[in-house]
Amino acid sequence: MTEQSMEQTTEQPTGQTTEPRTEHGLAHGDLLFTPGAEQLTSSRLAHYLDWLARERGLRFDRRQLWEWSVTDLEGFWGSIWDHFDVLASVPPERVLASARMPGAEWFPGARLNYAEQVFRHTDDDRVAIHAYSQTRGPATLTLGELRDQVARARTVLRRQGVGPGSHVVAHLPNLPETVVAFLATASLGATWASCATEFGARSVIDRFGQIEPTVLLVAGGYTYGDKPIDKSADVAELVAGLPTLTAVFDIEYGSYRATGAYGSTGVQGNVSVIRSWQEDLAAVEPEPLTFEQVPFGHPLVILFSSGTTGLPKAIVHGHGGILLEHLKCHALSWDLGPGDTFLWYSTTAWMMWNALVSGLLVGSSIVCIDGNPVHPDLDWQWRLAEETGATVMGAAPGFIMASRRAGLRPARDHRLRIRQFASAGAPLPPEGYAWIYDQLPGVVLNIGSGGTDVCSGIVQGDPLLPVWAGEISGAALGVAARAFDEAGNEVVGELGELVITAPMPSMPIGFWGDADGSRLRAAYFDRFPGVWRHGDWIVFSPEGHCHVAGRSDATLNRGGVRLGTAEFYRVVEELPGVQDSLVVHLEQAGGNGDLVLFVQTEPGRQLDAQLRAVIVDALRHQLSPRHVPDTITEVAAVPRNRTGKKLELPVKRILQGRPVDEVASRDALADPHSLDAFVDLAAARTTP
Repeated sequence: MTEQSMEQTTEQPTGQTTEPRTEHGLAHGDLLFTPGAEQLTSSRLAHYLDWLARERGLRFDRRQLWEWSVTDLEGFWGSIWDHFDVLASVPPERVLASARMPGAEWFPGARLNYAEQVFRHTDDDRVAIHAYSQTRGPATLTLGELRDQVARARTVLRRQGVGPGSHVVAHLPNLPETVVAFLATASLGATWASCATEFGARSVIDRFGQIEPTVLLVAGGYTYGDKPIDKSADVAELVAGLPTLTAVFDIEYGSYRATGAYGSTGVQGNVSVIRSWQEDLAAVEPEPLTFEQVPFGHPLVILFSSGTTGLPKAIVHGHGGILLEHLKCHALSWDLGPGDTFLWYSTTAWMMWNALVSGLLVGSSIVCIDGNPVHPDLDWQWRLAEETGATVMGAAPGFIMASRRAGLRPARDHRLRIRQFASAGAPLPPEGYAWIYDQLPGVVLNIGSGGTDVCSGIVQGDPLLPVWAGEISGAALGVAARAFDEAGNEVVGELGELVITAPMPSMPIGFWGDADGSRLRAAYFDRFPGVWRHGDWIVFSPEGHCHVAGRSDATLNRGGVRLGTAEFYRVVEELPGVQDSLVVHLEQAGGNGDLVLFVQTEPGRQLDAQLRAVIVDALRHQLSPRHVPDTITEVAAVPRNRTGKKLELPVKRILQGRPVDEVASRDALADPHSLDAFVDLAAARTTP
């Protein structure tokens, strides 16, 4: 590890910056795309606007539509219910009985079931799921086959006592079996939660142990790229660590089995035998596929926060909220519907898995992918897009930028049908926008930001919004997203806290185990009472487009001026020789503190004086002198959690002297050893 101090300077006030330009002459904020005739007349959002005019006598342009959607909540969300003809055995008494936050009461009296909306589609010969894996060969499941599998799984689970109030959990990859088990669980009115197979047993127990599950589905192992991963020992630890289990099922994934750890002594706890999921489904005589009718807010899924800095929050989402939000998002933002195929690589630990499965709600086919996303090469996902005929594809910004750096030419090398390309999880720099439009001219590039908390996007694009380089096209329909200053006043054109000022149906019902709601209020409503504070810094332009500037709890506050971390990364990570970076600000009483930039160099490159000078020059001239770090330090790896987010706050706390075990769970890290260098650096800082 090497480091070198850099001088501070204030020769130019912050905000007077020169925007970097790509090799195509593209700068942040340049207009790249405006909706054409296809989007204005043929998109599902255009059809919805026609429906509003015809059925409600309401005529809006796109900006007016958003304003209406966040001011007339009953009118907008009632129109979503009616436009998508939501199935309900009992209709709601009204749309919104109480608009308070937290605690909004949506669609009181309604009784419905999320899974029923999936199986209202009757084209049983259509492929519903394309499945690709490095553990077994590719497979497909038609809607009719999915219907049969869910009916069988429902019968198996019901015979294990699963019903309303039960929790079914899965330590599984993104597979058709996982989708089947989830839909069967939902059909019974039980609650679902999942963790990806790369999570260690301790991480899984930290999550599932909070919600006291009765049924667990597992895989005994998987292959990641060309590396076999045996999970049987983890399965044994899970069963021992979850004493409320009454049944465990092994899906028998490829050649892997979950029973290898037990021998003749059986399994600890209440479970003496691990059952074969395949055998039980094949042997059962399925009962008719019916759907337990539950209230709008009945728990559907429990999603977990990253757990980077403490026990993961168990976030409870309801049947109706997820159903309406995903009907709106998938059809009106992503333009998905019958005839489409939806491909977005995700593990079962990320809310994008839930969003992927919800492609079935609108009659689309979905692509389940398990394994190393870049094995045997970066082009694999592009080949899958061709093979499945994907019309809507999503990918992380890192995948887009890696494809760009590798010189891939997906449109030249593959016969692609992609109509919309989406990305989320981190900011995409303008160079990524330019590359997408070079490769996929005419595509709708839909960059979004949201999260597990609402299981959807808060700000994102849609077919009727323009696309600006480096910018998210706007606030999502039905989401009253705004930027607040420290006093709670709305700001435009400057950095502020991302807030939501009106309720939306997919806000959490609550956190599991938080009976009085105190943890929920502390998480989202502590700063601005009655207003959701999301925890991101954001800048909205007068035109409504925006960019996320980093987590507000990792804010760089230099000399009283707030600096977002995302703008650092946008500049630094485009420089030759830099693979990744992380920046933190260490406050100091009575001074500006230390702005520290950590750099992971490309293989074969070191952080030498020349590269330091290039970084300083780029930050000084493309951003401002305030952005020049006091220290630039080389590290072997930038720490990220398992969904790819940089761990700015844990690194900051470690450097401020907090023990690593207090600020981060190593099981939640993509690389458990990625914090070691920062622990060493913290020790060196305190050594006389």
